[in-house]
Amino acid sequence: MAILEILQYPNPLLKKKCEKVDQIDNKIKSLIDNMVETMYDANGIGLAASQVGILQRVIVIDVSPMEPEKGLLVMINPEIISEEGDIEYEEGCLSLPEFREKVKRKEKVKVMGISPEGKEIITEADGILAIAFQHEIDHLNGILLLDRVSRLKREIYKNKLRKEKEGRI
Repeated sequence: MAILEILQYPNPLLKKKCEKVDQIDNKIKSLIDNMVETMYDANGIGLAASQVGILQRVIVIDVSPMEPEKGLLVMINPEIISEEGDIEYEEGCLSLPEFREKVKRKEKVKVMGISPEGKEIITEADGILAIAFQHEIDHLNGILLLDRVSRLKREIYKNKLRKEKEGRI
């Protein structure tokens, strides 16, 4: 297993839509193992393949730091098939260092996908797990946390990054 580089905003790959996985081969299984190791190394609770530069519909999630009864979830070609309620939660993102902001999401989601063993799975999620699913599936669709906040907050973050790059912060 290896720790992969997590792409940082404004890397253009983060805005690309990912392709469906057609075949679960050793390459995909290796990607999953590396994504899990990378997520844990970065102290994250979720990671999408696009965040490590692979434009395939694969996500890994582990919200056990907040909900100890939950464990690692790996899903290939995840798709939200139903949703209900609304919730607002302060989110962060491994591709957006030092950016945290409240975002509106659905409180409960039902997600369908494929396990690494090739079996269809359906997971019902609420709370932080529902938020994590929505956040990671957004990544697969080229949508970033920045796209879910106000234009003003987006511009403030972009200006901060620009100043850091210029060495003014």
